[in-house]
Amino acid sequence: MTSPRGPLDALAKTCDTRPGEPEDAVQGVTPSYVAAPATLAEASELMRTAAEYELAVVPRGAGTKLHWGSPPERCDLLIDTRRLDRLIEHTAGDLVVKTEAGLPLADLQEVVAGTGQQLAIDDLVPGATIGGVLATASAGPRRLLYGSARDLLIGITVVRADGVVAHAGGKVVKNVAGYDLGKLFTGSRGTLGLITEAAFRLHPLPQASAYVTATAEDADQALELTRALLHSPLVPAAIEVDGPGPISVTVLLEGVADAVPQRAEAARELVGGKITAEPPAWWGRLPEGDVLAEVRAAPSKLTAILAEGPGHVRGCAGRGIWHVGLPADGAEETLARLRGHGTAVVLVAPDDTTLDRWGPIPALPLMRRVKDQFDPGHRLSPGRFAGGI
Repeated sequence: MTSPRGPLDALAKTCDTRPGEPEDAVQGVTPSYVAAPATLAEASELMRTAAEYELAVVPRGAGTKLHWGSPPERCDLLIDTRRLDRLIEHTAGDLVVKTEAGLPLADLQEVVAGTGQQLAIDDLVPGATIGGVLATASAGPRRLLYGSARDLLIGITVVRADGVVAHAGGKVVKNVAGYDLGKLFTGSRGTLGLITEAAFRLHPLPQASAYVTATAEDADQALELTRALLHSPLVPAAIEVDGPGPISVTVLLEGVADAVPQRAEAARELVGGKITAEPPAWWGRLPEGDVLAEVRAAPSKLTAILAEGPGHVRGCAGRGIWHVGLPADGAEETLARLRGHGTAVVLVAPDDTTLDRWGPIPALPLMRRVKDQFDPGHRLSPGRFAGGI
């Protein structure tokens, strides 16, 4: 008969491990053990040992978005990635950086800024790690020009459920045939494997930037202003909307120092409002509410999204990706209406919620097959993703 300390002793041989405590709970589910690997080799051995004992595993970075999504069905082992925090390589001449997953995004930005470069990702929750940004597929205002983390990712290293290390994309030596691991793991919420390293394409830091903020009288005018900016030759880095009542439309312009003032003035003439050097206070921040949902729809649906209140709508009008903060009372009905225009995924909700967090998912059969391939025992973040994956 296996000793009760068997898993703990075995896990402790792989890396720093301790019993779980209430403050380690993931949406009310307290892990039996917490382990913090410091190297890729330790992470691999840790995952292999977890598989041997059939432990359910949930990864955690800084924990800034650990409350997003559904609670895990069980959590035997919480893997803290924050000791995996090395910047592995920064090839400034090639505009490429490779880092471990536990490095905070802000720390990475500080390093590459020293060479006049940037990883063009605005995370919506300060303090997030690189792995957390990838696992949740979060992105901020500048996704309009630069894309999301998925678009900037050029290579990834992961540890599979059985402890095998897999690589894909650039800056690596082994690829897994048949799968684009970068795209699969971005937004996978820890359900396919443990992200340990990532390589990204960088961009030069802009010499100057300016914000132009206009106030729309109603949702129709907000859409009109957004369309005017999108169809202009101004090449905005971001177009964000915050509303309703009053509805603000803010455009960010970046570029060379000589050109930005003229472009900002052209934007002001196009939509009205005022030019500022700093963004409005709400810029790049999630709206408040008992329930937080991410809504994706055609940009032309902005009027309809703003009209489906009650709720606070904020986000990327140019890409049609908005975050909506809702009161718990009536949230189910509002979500149903929002899903009539596109998709609406609940990121945050009260622990006792019975809300359908995901809505209709046409690709769910394919997602289940991918889950079966990468995690046959369904031990990785069980129940955290769509359809109970």
